[in-house]
Amino acid sequence: MSERTPSAAIVVREHEGHAYFDAKFRFRARQVKRRIGPAWLEADGTGGWKARKGRVPEGSFDLRAAHVAAAQLVAAYVADEGSRESAARERRARGATFREVADGYMRWLADVKGAKPSTIADYRYLLVEPGLPHKRGTGVSAGHIMRALGDLPAARVTVKNVERMLATVSASGVSARSVNKHRALVAAIYNYGIKESAFGLPSNPATAADKRREPHRGALIYYTPEEVEALARAFEDGRHRSATTELTVDELEAEILRQEDRRDAEMVRVSAYAGLRQGELLALRWRDVDFQGHALTIGRAMSAGIESTTKSGRVRRVPLPDQAAAALDRVSRRDDFTGPNELVFCNRFGRPLNGSALRRRYRRAQAAAELEPLRWHDLRHTYGSLLAAAGVDLVTIQAVMGHSALATTGRYLHARPATDQAAVFTRAFESRTPVEALDG
Repeated sequence: MSERTPSAAIVVREHEGHAYFDAKFRFRARQVKRRIGPAWLEADGTGGWKARKGRVPEGSFDLRAAHVAAAQLVAAYVADEGSRESAARERRARGATFREVADGYMRWLADVKGAKPSTIADYRYLLVEPGLPHKRGTGVSAGHIMRALGDLPAARVTVKNVERMLATVSASGVSARSVNKHRALVAAIYNYGIKESAFGLPSNPATAADKRREPHRGALIYYTPEEVEALARAFEDGRHRSATTELTVDELEAEILRQEDRRDAEMVRVSAYAGLRQGELLALRWRDVDFQGHALTIGRAMSAGIESTTKSGRVRRVPLPDQAAAALDRVSRRDDFTGPNELVFCNRFGRPLNGSALRRRYRRAQAAAELEPLRWHDLRHTYGSLLAAAGVDLVTIQAVMGHSALATTGRYLHARPATDQAAVFTRAFESRTPVEALDG
């Protein structure tokens, strides 16, 4: 039995001294209002309206035309509702695709969880559609996840589907850690999709898929203070630049480049001697530097070029040793961009530096200094390792580095000289009489 189309009541509304016809009707226990258009009416002097004389102009409605238009509006609304319900029934029949669930997850991650821009960018890279050209170079994206799962109904994806996708990722030659990142992202998408408020999926097939065995992390490799200074000098001397650079720029541009080289050198020093993550370094402002109190306040970080919170989401106060303070003091002597709200490390226009470009310059300076090719982040590891080697306790190192777990800080114990521990162990095993033992 077909559903009865409702009839509409015609209502006159006033807006800014003009009369308008509205259609008002009920459909499936819901009241609906739709604007018809300008009413060919005039005030009757008693607070009501009466028909105006003359021919109804185009775009306006008399009462008869308003009823015809209202019937058309009702019919269109009922038809649209039917189309929406049909689409919903079709969707329920086939189920939301994995792509739809992944899109919902990414919106939820950004809008509800407030994930950092770098995290969003990283996940979007893994969820890219296959065949899209890379931003740089001539290659195209593999899009392993979307190629394997994107068009499948999310509720029907099996453990075998996920395993096959992971096998394809592994066969591309990436590390076991990268394969596990793909698995973890698919699992996170399903954890979201299982929520009743999201898609109400029945299960998470990724959790039963096998993880790849990742090699144990070796001891952290870090620079000595002498190597940190060698790297900084490579920047200061401009040895990371092409030999033809000075030949192709005028003296003014050459001086600007030299200032940038000195800035990068001081960034190396502050990173190694204050333990800041690169994003924290790029977001550092002069108001965060307390020369008198020998401390830095770290409460922000650059993430994919956007200023955000620190990795832990907490603000921490970091002791400022003389080596880092001297580097910051030299930076503060520049001619501009030294106000409290200005960035400590910025480009020639006072704007944030590009982290990727900084890492490329770092690689070239590293090669020029003939140093082991450690990552920029290893300057932070240098900081933690040198503190541990000097006997600073792990709890203090954890606090100044902003680690959420002490186990993370424990990686720096490798730098502590074994001779100190060996001496303690030796004393523990020395033969003592019972009385001596009690006295001790």
